[in-house]
Amino acid sequence: MDDVPKAIAFYQAMFGWDIQAGGPEVGGYAIAHRDGRIVAGISPKFGPPDAPSAWMTYLAADDADAVAEKIKAAGGQVVQGPMDVMEEGRMAIAFDTTGAAFGLWQGGKTTGIGLANETGSLTWNEHVSWDFDAGRAFYRAVFGYDYQDVSGDDFRYAMLMVDGREVGGIGQYMAGTPAETPAAWSAYFAVDSTDAAVAASTWRARPPRRPPRGAPTSPSTAPTPRWPPPSSAAAASSSPPGTAPTAGSASSPTTRAPSSPSSPAPRPPPSRRQAATL
Repeated sequence: MDDVPKAIAFYQAMFGWDIQAGGPEVGGYAIAHRDGRIVAGISPKFGPPDAPSAWMTYLAADDADAVAEKIKAAGGQVVQGPMDVMEEGRMAIAFDTTGAAFGLWQGGKTTGIGLANETGSLTWNEHVSWDFDAGRAFYRAVFGYDYQDVSGDDFRYAMLMVDGREVGGIGQYMAGTPAETPAAWSAYFAVDSTDAAVAASTWRARPPRRPPRGAPTSPSTAPTPRWPPPSSAAAASSSPPGTAPTAGSASSPTTRAPSSPSSPAPRPPPSRRQAATL
């Protein structure tokens, strides 16, 4: 993101995160903690100057190099890595066949975030694009996801399933969504009151683009590839490969991570805190 200190101040006030700015040896990457456990990372922007700030979702991999090859075989594009992040882990950045960016994290000393599904921490990750079927086919080929389809007459949406557990969502933009809206992963953070959180964010940042809804969704603009921190990607060690999207990566200041709805995509109500088991 363009202003890391501003993002740090925003999230400290919004979620009570303990965030210490990183030094030049880690590229200014800041690790966010809550109750002594990692919840996210915030980094300077490494993409084009006009690229928007956005959260990046990382998926856990036992072998980042092998998964990178699967991404290419499935028609995706690996644009950075795989590469080591000191002794913390191994990472890569890729684009899927719908154009959405995401990261891979093979845990080393750092397995990923240490707190999820509790107030002030990551609680859901979802992928929304213009091609629901292509997205499902890609992620099944690369990560072996099963799907529980919950589509209705006017929307298409499915749960990402691993070993019978919901670990995220995948959907298609609804009618009326601006045509220029890019495919993207989005991240949601648990709060005690969605309305109160949105009200608080209006004076900490900018007014939200629409009022809170019972099932807000939709990604912010497509995330730009970024370098993750020495200790911020993927999920807890108990999470199976592919189940661990982790929020927080290079460029994002926002409650726009859950809250940049250009158009809502159906998802379970916020009370179903079954994040991509981060």
